Amino acid sequence: MMGSVSEQMRRRLWSFIGCLVLALVAFGCGRSGRATKSYRVAVIPKGTSHEFWKSIHAGALKAARELSGEGVQVTVDWKGPLREDDREQQIQVVENFISQGVDGIVLAPLDDRALVRPVEEARRAGIPTVIIDSALASEAIVSFVATDNFKGGELAAERLGSLLQGKGKVLLLRYQEGSASTHEREEGFIKRLKERYPAIELISSDQYAGPTRDTAKRAAENLLNRYGEQIQGIFCPNESSTAGMLLALQDIGKAGHVFFVGFDATESLIEALRNKQLHGLVVQNPFNMGYLGVRTMVRYLRGEPVEKRIDTGVMLITLENLSTAEAQALLHPPLDEYLR
Repeated sequence: MMGSVSEQMRRRLWSFIGCLVLALVAFGCGRSGRATKSYRVAVIPKGTSHEFWKSIHAGALKAARELSGEGVQVTVDWKGPLREDDREQQIQVVENFISQGVDGIVLAPLDDRALVRPVEEARRAGIPTVIIDSALASEAIVSFVATDNFKGGELAAERLGSLLQGKGKVLLLRYQEGSASTHEREEGFIKRLKERYPAIELISSDQYAGPTRDTAKRAAENLLNRYGEQIQGIFCPNESSTAGMLLALQDIGKAGHVFFVGFDATESLIEALRNKQLHGLVVQNPFNMGYLGVRTMVRYLRGEPVEKRIDTGVMLITLENLSTAEAQALLHPPLDEYLR
């Protein structure tokens, strides 16, 4: 009788061990195969009208698509203010996503201080934030994914200094107060110009273009009315300021007669480069910025280590290198593949 009981106990024990092993194998396969966890990531740009932000959107969607192939389901919620000076609307967008309980926020802050409060509110609610494009004056962030904007300004100064052969008068049309990214470009430009080209005079550097091409054109017209007969060079630190200045120069027949370096690229600005109305474009990689912003957020959400600062690259494009593969890849990211 005792032998029979012992045999039954052994069988039950081996049966239990077998089930346990199968459960562990299944668990291991689930972890190494397709994960069941899904994440909802809000991506909030400074605006939604410029080509730059469309590239960031496409890059974010590429990251989500790739992560899906790796077994992580990521939903990208894209929303931002229409105008790049509407701080209150961007704050409201952040707050709305906090109330919806998204898993993470990828944010390009319109203002390096005005967006601090909502980002810190998000952290207290357990929602991490990755900052892209433009810095935020807060430690309550996971990572900062952006261009080396100071270096971008230095590249512009080097280009103008070389074209002017180290002498002449130039003006800087700034973008907008509170924008950390363009402020760094402007300061990089000024510092490099003073250090390397002391014989070049910066005759105006205190005027702002504002958030749109229209506001930029009006500011450019005012500057050209005042300094147009004196200047030999111009620098503008973003897409809208560059476009507005170009239009103002074209209207008075001076496009191509003044050395002009801009920042960011659209088809109209590339065409101006071909026509020698622009003499250089400092170009970022917004597609990569959106891509790495989302991938960095998901790595953090999965408990993986992330870098505090990720440089997404910057390049000076001129007529001489416009047709190179590197330049074309930056100028023509695959937007249609992801934004259709």
